[in-house]
Amino acid sequence: MSTAELDVDASKYTLPVVKATSGPDGIVVSSLRNDGWVTLDPGFLTTAQCESRITFIDGNNSILRYRGYPIEQLCDKSDFLEVAWLLRHGELPSREQYDKFCSDVNHRTMVGEDFRTFLGSFPRTAHPMSMLASAVNALATFYPDTTDTDDSDQLDEAAIIIMAKVRTIVSYIFRRRRDEPMLYPDYARGYVDDFLRMCFAVPYEPFESDPLYVHALGRLLIIHADHEQNCSTSVVRIAGSAHANLYSAIAAGINALSGPLHGGANEAVLRQLKAIRDSGKSVREFVEWSKANGKRISGLGHRVYRSYDPRAAIARTYLDKMMDRAETSKLPGDERALFDVATELEEIALHDDYFVSRHLYPNVDFYTGLIYRAIGFDPAMFTTLFALGRIPGWIAQYREMLSDPETKIGRPRQVYTGESKRDYVSMDER
Repeated sequence: MSTAELDVDASKYTLPVVKATSGPDGIVVSSLRNDGWVTLDPGFLTTAQCESRITFIDGNNSILRYRGYPIEQLCDKSDFLEVAWLLRHGELPSREQYDKFCSDVNHRTMVGEDFRTFLGSFPRTAHPMSMLASAVNALATFYPDTTDTDDSDQLDEAAIIIMAKVRTIVSYIFRRRRDEPMLYPDYARGYVDDFLRMCFAVPYEPFESDPLYVHALGRLLIIHADHEQNCSTSVVRIAGSAHANLYSAIAAGINALSGPLHGGANEAVLRQLKAIRDSGKSVREFVEWSKANGKRISGLGHRVYRSYDPRAAIARTYLDKMMDRAETSKLPGDERALFDVATELEEIALHDDYFVSRHLYPNVDFYTGLIYRAIGFDPAMFTTLFALGRIPGWIAQYREMLSDPETKIGRPRQVYTGESKRDYVSMDER
């Protein structure tokens, strides 16, 4: 086994090294705690919390792979449910496995009347992500016989229930915001096709989903399906390390994803584009003003990718297809203006040395909000769509964490810099 040597003052430590199949190797520092040391790494920028076989990212070379398969190939040849299977099981399914998985998911998409009543108890003005986290947490109360983390059959059933019902829950949240009746699932339709029907159809009238929208949304779900040990995934793993049930762990991940610095970023991009549109400045003038005043422009740059985000490249192709269609001429003028602002801002970011030298390329959030908007979703729903895509990754990461013999309950350390011991002073003497 490879080792690394660490010298601290007069002490020397020999630390084991875990060899990676791709990417950086890992130095195991767990033993340092026994010698009175901890590693201090704010934001966990260089700390690996686990070994994982699920997702590989090379941010310097625009690489994202699920179980070894490039994201570009999966978006070109696969679909969302097949990718969900791949993430969970590590291999692509056979035809028999795929058909059974699709059937299992489709036949659990219905939610009971009591659950519909529960969803209807939220104010219509409630934020969709708060409703979604509450709803996933509540599933544990409706399916208590699927919450035993030591029972693999119960875990399998819980995973299917979450995959199936989150799609229905998101559509219910969307319809309730619009004061429209909730629609029941149609088992005969595909996962994405039926989701769009449940969101946009008028009761008792035929509805045919736009094939481009079905395919585009399916690709967005795939590119969001997993992204290694990000904030929400780490939360899912840490919650699961305490043997919180799958519903509770996923709900914790949804709450983490709701933050504007994580899943809420695509909503922030749309607000930024509107601000540019309404500023009275040209896009170039707005960019120069932002640079001069140290203002960050939403949608540019990524913590992991130091080159072009491969997910952004995929999303961009579908945005282009939507904009190239004749139907785009029917967009209201203010909507068209948002797309024009985005196009000009992207052009500046890709060629202005200020952004290029800082690796501030358009990221996936730059495009996804525009696509969701084109399909018909309002900005408050954007992060719920992100969560819908991320469900398979969270499930896979949770299951991998449970099966890893090295897993311990998450308990980060700290470097204490507060007051040393001091004696209590009575109130009269202060």
